[in-house]
Amino acid sequence: MAVEELQSIVKKCQLLEEDDFKEEDFGLFQLAGKKCIEEGHIDQLLEIIQNERNKVIIKTMGWNLIGPVVRCLLWNDKENDKRKNYFLVLDLLVKLCNPKELLLGLLELIEEPSGKQISQIILLLLQPLQTVIQKLPNNKAYSVGLALSTLWRQLSLLPVPYSKEQIQTDDYGLCQCCKALIEFTKPFVEEVTDNKENKENENKKLKDELLKFCFKSLKCPLLTAQFLEQSEADNDPLRYFASEIIGFLSAIGHPFPKIIFNHGRKKRIWNYLEFEEEEDKQLADSMASLAYLVFVQGIKIDQLPMVLSPSYILQFNMGHTEVFLQRTEESVLPKGLELLESGLLRIEDNSLLYQYLEIKSFLTVPQRKKGLAMLQLYINKLDSQGKYTLFRCLLNTSNHSGVEAFIIQNIKNQIDMSFKKTPNKWFTGPQLISLLDLVLFLPEGAETDLLQNSDRIMAALNLLRYLVIKDNENDNQTGLWTELGKIENNFLKPLHTGLNMSKAHYEAEIKNSQEIQKSKDLCSVTVGREEIPNMPPEMQLKVLHSALFTFDLIESVLARVEELIEIKTKSTSEYKMLE
Repeated sequence: MAVEELQSIVKKCQLLEEDDFKEEDFGLFQLAGKKCIEEGHIDQLLEIIQNERNKVIIKTMGWNLIGPVVRCLLWNDKENDKRKNYFLVLDLLVKLCNPKELLLGLLELIEEPSGKQISQIILLLLQPLQTVIQKLPNNKAYSVGLALSTLWRQLSLLPVPYSKEQIQTDDYGLCQCCKALIEFTKPFVEEVTDNKENKENENKKLKDELLKFCFKSLKCPLLTAQFLEQSEADNDPLRYFASEIIGFLSAIGHPFPKIIFNHGRKKRIWNYLEFEEEEDKQLADSMASLAYLVFVQGIKIDQLPMVLSPSYILQFNMGHTEVFLQRTEESVLPKGLELLESGLLRIEDNSLLYQYLEIKSFLTVPQRKKGLAMLQLYINKLDSQGKYTLFRCLLNTSNHSGVEAFIIQNIKNQIDMSFKKTPNKWFTGPQLISLLDLVLFLPEGAETDLLQNSDRIMAALNLLRYLVIKDNENDNQTGLWTELGKIENNFLKPLHTGLNMSKAHYEAEIKNSQEIQKSKDLCSVTVGREEIPNMPPEMQLKVLHSALFTFDLIESVLARVEELIEIKTKSTSEYKMLE
């Protein structure tokens, strides 16, 4: 029945000129054609399309059949012969129909699906879409931009694989789509490169559209993408995608060194100012992604000018590192640390000037272990003034006992080097005293939460013990002995009081917990000023005893420090009496 209906409308239209086709004819043709496709009469439809007498009808009305054909290919299981004919119908429609109408029809189909069907329809329609755009007589730049924007928008909905297994299985087809998208884009890149037709204005517009696509791709999927090890680079589809995108940038006249090193500068060699201001946030992400691909993954790094110094590269990558560290995605944060590490490893120890202290978000990184390793590398590269400035900054802003303890240990290391080698003005005398004021004090006096600040307090006591042992009162290289009264009032005495208060509190908590344990009820416990409810009594006792052990440890080190101070001051007094 559907075939007869289609043949009937075709016969009617064969007698008409193209301009005489009515809206009713379009509707009947589309309805009958759709029925033929859905009912499996693909062979008969193929005959109608291949008939030379129907060429004008197919050119004008055939694009309406693209949707039903594509849906049948995607969602229906056909026998091999049938599928061949469906593909043949699709190819003929692409060849014969009006390219402008086809372009809009294909893009609508690409926008329809969700989930895993996104990649299926993209992989199916990329080649037809490329053919259609190449057939357009004019305004190609707009069409390429519209197509790339639609494709990128759909691909950005797919999850980016983050492990080797996910990359290899490619469940959502993102990796396949990225590879296919490169093949789709290549002819248009070659077109602006060859510029045989000498259409300067159209050529510039096409370059702009390709440039926007490259920047979008650098942000998604490449900003969050994970890559295989270098040994497996040849089998990494996302690395291939990244390499080709960077290659496209160079091909269209925007090599990545010029882009990276001029982004963010007031006076730019790179002249896409309007684009940069319009999409500044997206561009910052794209630039950071580009920097990571080049400097960490080593993609196209051989294109970098050899004259660039390591400190120059590090300076420019500071901003890109900042972009990564401000992101919340688990796959993105480590990239900031890797980018920073790649820059620091190129620099000699103690050679980085203090002006390079530009990482503002460094300590917001959740991967504390990896973050501290990078921080240590950063410290090692800075000159003395840089180290000193960084230590002051972090002691004032970190609000993390473990990080502060880490910094205090580094201060001790610098003082030790100053004793063993040439005295360093930043870690002796007045400069050091100013730094010690931030170390040897309790932020809330005797009321300070000693348990929460135990790492910092232990590090401070160990530093003080080292200074008392290493620096004699007569030499007073560090200035410690001049400031001893202030240190006792601001640190040692409040610490004594705080320890007594804390131990009394926890001993009372232990007694209370033991009484509750006899009744075998659940109870709450207050640790570090935070109440932990419904803790079994035996677990509560372990927590409380652990806190007491920490206080005892602090108290023993405090006692040793005070003993050393007393010995040193007594011996100095006796020496003076002998004089």
